Amino acid sequence: MPPASGLHARALAAIDEHRDGLIELSLRIHRTPELGYQERQAAEWLATFLEGAGFEVQRAYAGVETAYRGDAAGKGPGPTVAVLSEYDALADIGHACGHNLIAIMGVAAAVGVRAVMGQLPGKIAAIGTPAEEGGGGKVAILKAGGFDDVDAAMMIHPSSRTLAMRGSLASSRVDVEFRGKAAHAAAQPDRGINALDGIITTFNAVNAMRQQLRSDARVHGIITSGGSAANIIPDYAASKWSVRALDHAYQQEVLNRFIACAEGAATATGTTVKVTVHENSSYENMVPSTPISERWAKHLAGLGVPVMATSPDERMGSTDMGNISRVIPSIHPYIAIAPEGTPGHSTAFRDAAATPQALENALAAGKAMALAAIDLLAEPSLMKAALEEFEKRRNDGVVKGRGSA
Repeated sequence: MPPASGLHARALAAIDEHRDGLIELSLRIHRTPELGYQERQAAEWLATFLEGAGFEVQRAYAGVETAYRGDAAGKGPGPTVAVLSEYDALADIGHACGHNLIAIMGVAAAVGVRAVMGQLPGKIAAIGTPAEEGGGGKVAILKAGGFDDVDAAMMIHPSSRTLAMRGSLASSRVDVEFRGKAAHAAAQPDRGINALDGIITTFNAVNAMRQQLRSDARVHGIITSGGSAANIIPDYAASKWSVRALDHAYQQEVLNRFIACAEGAATATGTTVKVTVHENSSYENMVPSTPISERWAKHLAGLGVPVMATSPDERMGSTDMGNISRVIPSIHPYIAIAPEGTPGHSTAFRDAAATPQALENALAAGKAMALAAIDLLAEPSLMKAALEEFEKRRNDGVVKGRGSA
């Protein structure tokens, strides 16, 4: 096998050859935001790009319409390393989470590794994972067996800080619906049962519960239906919630307490309640692989991008990459594309995700991921270290492993 430095140089050159196309692709996705499971244009553009780079591409991968997978095999048997892309947008504010950049970081890394697969064992897989913003595309692909042959998975997320390792909050998306009885709110209020009161009482119960929650717990919701006119007692009201915590076990405890709040609200208001916990939107906390994360950070620093130290009180959200990390060694580092402190899911972050500096930083992060993927294929010791750490965590109950996915 050629020295790793030679493979690295060729991979970086391959990414540079596709630089203009990758930037144009990211900006096109940014200009054309599509919601989860509706990313038909973005998925097709990314799949076509991979085909042009020599990948064998499966569309509607694992039975998910807007997922894809591109494969490039090496010179013989070996591990399969997957680099993942996301490309769904947020409602109303577009790519305010920078998934247009996640899309090309995954593709760039795949293109770089593909250029040297003739000298490597195993396989590189570029997997397009839709609907991260609450739809759980990775969860759907995982359940359908789409990661069964993958030994390690990697992706990168844009941020206002560059970090090699950071966790995420375990999370569940929940719909809560109340039904009551309509009546004239002035003439016959005693004949009605107010479904909106069920929602309001749930909010009040949750607020009363907060004092007894750990500081890492988050329970937040919106009212999506609260009636049609002020003079009609609502017979139907609905809300959407997210219930989160730093680890899966405590998050499930908070979820059960939240459901009790809704059920208690129904009892208090005389309404009936339906609570729906969306299975694919139940995200587990991210458990990043230390050996792979550190290798990515080393390569990124070598490309001239400094990596910050992770703070004990890092702000964090949730990701379905957490579910993948509980099954196989995985990484989910962060690359700064906006001034520090710029909030995610904001118009400021959306605008930053299309700037020249963001695109340059994303390409550097993608290059570092390509080099880390090459090392996983070329150095059995690195893959062994990742698997040994994962097995220890499995024995400690931190991750589950493939058999219990």
